[in-house]
Amino acid sequence: MVKLRLKRCGRKQPVYRIVAIDVRSRREGRDLRKVGFYDPIKNQTYLNVPAILYFLERGAQPTGTVQDILKKAEVFKELCPNQTKFN
Repeated sequence: MVKLRLKRCGRKQPVYRIVAIDVRSRREGRDLRKVGFYDPIKNQTYLNVPAILYFLERGAQPTGTVQDILKKAEVFKELCPNQTKFN
């Protein structure tokens, strides 16, 4: 199963990549694809929306924090109404 989760980058200041990764991999493990970027200090977000939609349509589950980021960016509105399983 594939999840969309945050992968930490940066040493002193937390910066995160949003990645599609296998559930059995650890947080810093090898990802399938990088699909976004999140900086909580500067409150910047970059999302590769076509890649995110590709993984969501094939059953990838976002973690809670990634789901909040995607809701704020209104990514779920681009999915078909019958595919939105996320609250």
